[in-house]
Amino acid sequence: MIGVIGATGHLGNVLTRELLERGYKVRAIIPEGEDITPIKDLSVEIFRADITDLSSVNLATMGLECVFHCAGIIGISGKQRNLMYRVNVEGTKNVIDACIRNKVRRLIYTSSVHALVEPPYGEIIDETCEINPDKVYGDYAKTKAMATLSVLEATKSYLDAIILCPSGIIGPFDYKISEMGQLILDFLNRRLKAYIDGAYNFADVRDVALGHIYAMEKGKMGNLYILGGETISVFGILDFLESITGIEKPNTKMPYWIAYATSPFTPIYYSIVKTKPLFTTYSVKVLHSNANISSKKAIEQLGYSFRPVKESIKDAYYWFIRQGKI
Repeated sequence: MIGVIGATGHLGNVLTRELLERGYKVRAIIPEGEDITPIKDLSVEIFRADITDLSSVNLATMGLECVFHCAGIIGISGKQRNLMYRVNVEGTKNVIDACIRNKVRRLIYTSSVHALVEPPYGEIIDETCEINPDKVYGDYAKTKAMATLSVLEATKSYLDAIILCPSGIIGPFDYKISEMGQLILDFLNRRLKAYIDGAYNFADVRDVALGHIYAMEKGKMGNLYILGGETISVFGILDFLESITGIEKPNTKMPYWIAYATSPFTPIYYSIVKTKPLFTTYSVKVLHSNANISSKKAIEQLGYSFRPVKESIKDAYYWFIRQGKI
């Protein structure tokens, strides 16, 4: 039996689907009160647990051969700082302790490329980059770096654990509407009046899910693997969406310095229109960060591969249509 902590999330529900497709039995570990829509039609055992409660995580992981820990608070607005720390850091420590206590054969922890200290612009981001919470920007990156260090430390106590660092995740089965999903929806529903300069590296959620399975099957204990994809600009995303939908992209490009200077006030706007925050201080900074991400190690050691980012955007678009979101 394989456990997936965070099975209703974007990555979690796709990982669950891929595991089932390959004949694995899955225990979906989700919080109390969590909407099970993303996995309601899947043949899984559902176990409700509080990741911030060690006794709860102990019960949830009993009898499991492998645990995928892909739950976390992926905040770009900075409003959920305390919850982010409790879930991303303390929650991960609970998962580590529970896996050791229950003699789980292998733990696969989903970290992030943001947990890695970014080298100078243009230099390659790979697994040799430093992990230091004090040298990364934003609460999300700091908590993921802290949790990553905890997992690495646990491997010294003979916990067989592997760390995976995806870049930006994009693609279908986006039930909870990720930041990239929100960008696509805002464009399709004609809510975007301007766009900001910048680009980032995006990996398809299905490829990242397969990378997790390959890590379980072929990864080396104590190793970290980056699961990246292609780099595309915000303009490139909108231009491609225009080409497949016929919807005109906004003509107004907001310079980086204006976007960054006004970003502290964007949460007010998003609270009024009641949509997920997009161009926050953190996201604006990320779009102008080093996106030269290498997945060479995962490709060579795990057999990881990634599809063209435009295929992911197109599949996300058609999935949203089927879900009645447009």
